[in-house]
Amino acid sequence: MKGIFKKVLIVLFLGVLLTGCFKDDNYPSDNYWIDIATVENPSLKSEFFLRLDDSTLLWTANSRFPNYRPKDGQRIIANYTVLSDKQATGLYDYDIQLNDVYEVLTKGIFEVSPETQDSIGKDPIYVSRIWIGSKFLNIEFYYRGYTKTHFVNLVSDTAKTYTDSKIHLEFRHNANNDEPIHQRWGVVSFDIESLKDNNQDSVQLVIHYNKLNQTAEELYNLTYKYNEITTGSSVKNKAVIRKFDDYLPEDEIQ
Repeated sequence: MKGIFKKVLIVLFLGVLLTGCFKDDNYPSDNYWIDIATVENPSLKSEFFLRLDDSTLLWTANSRFPNYRPKDGQRIIANYTVLSDKQATGLYDYDIQLNDVYEVLTKGIFEVSPETQDSIGKDPIYVSRIWIGSKFLNIEFYYRGYTKTHFVNLVSDTAKTYTDSKIHLEFRHNANNDEPIHQRWGVVSFDIESLKDNNQDSVQLVIHYNKLNQTAEELYNLTYKYNEITTGSSVKNKAVIRKFDDYLPEDEIQ
């Protein structure tokens, strides 16, 4: 099993998480959920909260990784078992046992300048899915690489102007001159809370990216409704479970 201390990216597929084949039998095989969540842990403790994208708040009352202290705001894929029903105190919703966890690359929006254009890169990348959960824009993608670290960013290029009253952002990929040998899958979460307009309840987004095997720029339109609670990504269907090794990129992405 890959350890939690190596930052890795896991694939999401068409609305459900393609979950890992957890090879350890130290937790109930038929009583667990897998979700994408945001860590709430300002004191960097080994016991912390997980906030699901539908605002459900989980408390890690028990963990198979007692020395794991994730940073506040980190996005993760969590495999967990519910230990108790909703708490009567109302402080949080469920006590859980944390069975397994994989950290998702978590970044903000990068404001590009003429000096940083080259380092950000414009290498092609394939986007499988884009969706908004809580205050995060999540992108599932794949690329071809070999041994080098690749870089992905959500870019705001103020040098470009648009007349459609929408917010245009670019999903940029720097392959770092890597050889396109193997296919690598991943998902990244970008914090887009800074895009909120206090005079509106939503903003229209257009995501630009250079698609693999395509010369023209690809566009993806979606709406960021920041006053609307988004649904979670829980799955409890063993039919969709696949091995992590089938999907995780061997080299890290930053």
